[in-house]
Amino acid sequence: MHEFRLTQISDTHLSRAARFASLTDNFHRVSEHIDATRPDLVINTGDLAFDAPTSPDDLTFAKELHDALPVPCRHLPGNHDVGDNPTAVGAAPKQPANEQERRKYLAVIGEDRWRFDEAGWCFIGLNSLLMNTDIESEAEQFGWLASELAGVNGRPVALFLHKPLFLNTPDDPETVDTAIRYVPQPRRKNLIELFAAVDLRLVASGHVHQRRDFSFRHTRHVWAPSTGFILPERIQPVIGFKEVGLVEYRFQPDSFEVRHVKVPGQTDVDLDSLIGRK
Repeated sequence: MHEFRLTQISDTHLSRAARFASLTDNFHRVSEHIDATRPDLVINTGDLAFDAPTSPDDLTFAKELHDALPVPCRHLPGNHDVGDNPTAVGAAPKQPANEQERRKYLAVIGEDRWRFDEAGWCFIGLNSLLMNTDIESEAEQFGWLASELAGVNGRPVALFLHKPLFLNTPDDPETVDTAIRYVPQPRRKNLIELFAAVDLRLVASGHVHQRRDFSFRHTRHVWAPSTGFILPERIQPVIGFKEVGLVEYRFQPDSFEVRHVKVPGQTDVDLDSLIGRK
């Protein structure tokens, strides 16, 4: 295949609950766009469910809607699917990522990490919520990743994961307010060291509910917005651009293009209006 067309969606936060119907409506608009454009693959970079640890049916509902997409789909877990990372600078998360939640995710969605090759590229997807947990699956994933990277054989690499690696640079300091937004230290450093041995061209993530696109050295970092809703500034300052949408990619041997899209009919649902906060 000389060209590989990929659509990244993220933070769909789906639930069967009637009060979240606007998120389902936004997903249906995205589905219609995918039907019209027919990419080779859709990747959801996490938070498929509104909150699977407290409402397991959210993940089942998300799976049903993704299975109805007209093209193949791969998925990665987010913190609202399996729980969140511990960080060195903050208290333990309300719902920490653990093996029990991971296994629930695997039972409903399937794999939480993957690698495949297309159009001369190596594509790798990771479960970023395992990082810093010290559970057995974290060590297994790092071992698997090292093995996969050893077989890249010079191909350019595209990495997909839920949380961005960092805001601006790998050495950005962690604070209580910002640590939960990015892959936490020291695992961030470990991850970057592993990828230093290959030609990492793209890091594609979600989680922050803001669209952002920048390069650090020769790697492009693309943050997909949520397909579902935006976050008010009382929760999160403006870092990139707050709107719902998706990202489209065209990969060719040794190059790629990125297109940021807000799908016709998608609405910028605000979390406060969604949960009834004034």
